[in-house]
Amino acid sequence: MRPRTLISPAQLGRRRGKIIYWTVFGMTMGLFTLVFLGPLYWMVTGGLKTTAEIVQSPPTLVPHSTHPENYQDAWRVMDLAKLLFNTLYYAFGALAFQLVLDVAAAYSLSKLRPIFGNVILGMMLATLMIPATVLVVPQYLTVLDVPIFERNLLNSPWAIWLPSVTNAFNIFLLKRFFDSIPQELLDAASIDGASPVRTLRSIVLPISRPILGVVSIFAVVGVWKDFLWPMLTLPDPSKQTLNVGIYSLANGVPQNQLIAALTIASVPTLILFLLFQRNIMSGLTAGGLKG
Repeated sequence: MRPRTLISPAQLGRRRGKIIYWTVFGMTMGLFTLVFLGPLYWMVTGGLKTTAEIVQSPPTLVPHSTHPENYQDAWRVMDLAKLLFNTLYYAFGALAFQLVLDVAAAYSLSKLRPIFGNVILGMMLATLMIPATVLVVPQYLTVLDVPIFERNLLNSPWAIWLPSVTNAFNIFLLKRFFDSIPQELLDAASIDGASPVRTLRSIVLPISRPILGVVSIFAVVGVWKDFLWPMLTLPDPSKQTLNVGIYSLANGVPQNQLIAALTIASVPTLILFLLFQRNIMSGLTAGGLKG
């Protein structure tokens, strides 16, 4: 059975069909490239302009003169090295907690099948319907005075790490992948005397590298791009993340240095995506194993 497309192979084989096809394709790709890469170009070139050129009207598409020292000044004046270290510390700490706890939760729901497991999963997925801003106030009151422990977690990494663990979307992704692992593999390991924890460590996790890579990227980017929650829970300037620190110092630096700092803050996540885009797609589309 031939796949159905907008243009049939016979029409595409004609000269007129090829011209129309490649014209529409080129215009579509050019439009999408402009929409997605245009803001990035504007941000990068804005960091190379003078302050007068940035605020002038109409704006210039190409800088009259480039000033790469704006990036050096932004790095030094806004102490981006400290802010970058803080953000990496929070991001990879959240990653460690998510890999341990989310994997354990997904493995339990998928393979151990506890009582009311479907109900628990449904309640987790229902939290995805709640806007994140609705949860800000109760979460803030919780970290302000943690029940039972009676600890104030403000200005501590725990205020970032603990709320990030409760990620229903990552648990759902992991569970869906674990469901695709043949039960025969786990039964064979059980016959050989492997405990559920040993089976998870020796069989399930090595197979699950694609989806673990996806969850890891989501965990790091989620902390990296977050703004509201770190701003509320990390008021100490020495402990702020990159986004919050740049916002706090925005009024004291020229606009060209501010744009340069925003560009620097965006580079790590762009590099992360470009390096692992294949892992992201393969992890999201992984639906089964052939045995």
